Amino acid sequence: MTMHPHKPVTFGQTPLRIEDVLALANRQAPTRLQDDAAFRECIAKGARFLDSLLDKEGVIYGVTTGYGDSCVVAVPLEHVEALPRHLYTFHGCGLGKLLDAQATRAVLAARLQSLCHGVSGVRVELLERLHAFIAHDVLPLIPEEGSVGASGDLTPLSYVAATLSGEREVMFNGERRLAADVHQELGWTPLVLRPKEALALMNGTAVMTGLACLAYARADYLLKLATRITALNVVALQGNPEHFDERLFAAKPHPGQMQVAAWLRQDLAIDAPTAPLHRLQDRYSLRCAPHVLGVLADSLNWLRGFIETELNSANDNPIIDAEAERVLHGGHFYGGHIAFAMDSLKTLVANVADLLDRQLALLVDVRYNHGLPSNLSGSSAERAMLNHGFKAVQIGTSAWTAEALKNTMPASVFSRSTECHNQDKVSMGTIAARDAIRVLELTEQVAAATLLAAHQGVWLRSRAEDARPLAPALAAMHAELGKDFAPVIEDRALEAELRLCLARIAQQHWRLYA
Repeated sequence: MTMHPHKPVTFGQTPLRIEDVLALANRQAPTRLQDDAAFRECIAKGARFLDSLLDKEGVIYGVTTGYGDSCVVAVPLEHVEALPRHLYTFHGCGLGKLLDAQATRAVLAARLQSLCHGVSGVRVELLERLHAFIAHDVLPLIPEEGSVGASGDLTPLSYVAATLSGEREVMFNGERRLAADVHQELGWTPLVLRPKEALALMNGTAVMTGLACLAYARADYLLKLATRITALNVVALQGNPEHFDERLFAAKPHPGQMQVAAWLRQDLAIDAPTAPLHRLQDRYSLRCAPHVLGVLADSLNWLRGFIETELNSANDNPIIDAEAERVLHGGHFYGGHIAFAMDSLKTLVANVADLLDRQLALLVDVRYNHGLPSNLSGSSAERAMLNHGFKAVQIGTSAWTAEALKNTMPASVFSRSTECHNQDKVSMGTIAARDAIRVLELTEQVAAATLLAAHQGVWLRSRAEDARPLAPALAAMHAELGKDFAPVIEDRALEAELRLCLARIAQQHWRLYA
């Protein structure tokens, strides 16, 4: 990625931001674990209090009882040590694709930050080993399917607990390896999880929250990219830049909507003299772009609040209050806030796909593109009957948009009663987060296609005798795109260029607005 190096990320009592998780997930920032005496004592005190309860034969869910509806089943003290291994073992039933490296790092970060609150009853040694996994990039292989989002991400997080214990598989130095072999290579002794430690690792929202951090960052960049694409399309379609007048938006002052309009004014140099207008009002996909994109812009702040509060919370059960010497049984593993945030985000992002898809449909259609050639083909008149330019790209974009829109069904309303009706109302937060990532993937494909088409449209427009120079921001973007994407004159297969454009989007390659 082309981002500036990030400051070190410290796990501990200082809250993390989404940007910290993103930097860590992309291996752009060093990490450290808070290690002052007061912090270490805070963590150790919870583990000591738990041990004292075991000595007194206290009844603690998941420590001296079974799990879920088995909480009524007492576990004799001589078997308490075996209970954590059984928990991560029987949850080793995940299916589906494996989380990629970026997502896995985000999951590890979210779980470690939660445990740093000191109310989960785990040892300092567990935090140190989990941090060592992050620092050495030892990545558990985590199947992404199998969580209903309460009691947290039990099944996917069982792969974290198991690999810390030297079981199952990890990705290390680009190779799929047995966790036990990697422990040995690094000179580590696999952990034998203490009572409550497997539960503390698994009974939380780390998978959905890690994915949510990544989804937020992608959506934030996509907002800016879609605005820049819109500006290019206003030029390509000879649109009316006065649709973005500052006085107009003062009459309906949603802050995000005003920001998008301001970016468009900046890109289009709206205060400069303009050419005679072809029409008073452009179609909605241009004229209403700030209104569509502004909803996403205005929503990002409250989405950030939901995600970062969850990231910096003790989303565990039970909570171990060593100061008051109490064990508090509750439901902090419930991922409702992340579920709602991700269900909302995928709808917001799908609307971006729909907007850009409509812009592309205008670009390729001679009835609406105001003098551009059919399908944006740059071929000569003598070869026009053979060449079809962006015709198939527009078909593909329509397919990607339709799939994105289809995936906006809210996952959070599909709660399922599970685990003998103990988990009888669940969040579905992890499914919502995975849906959001999929909608982002599809919308980024739409953005890549529309960006290349807009670039082609601007190039075609620049060849006209009455062509006007681009404003500085758009001129710089058009020139930079030209280094990677030559004009389409004779038809060529565009898959490789679309994939390169997608890679540029993933890298957040283009600097877009301050």
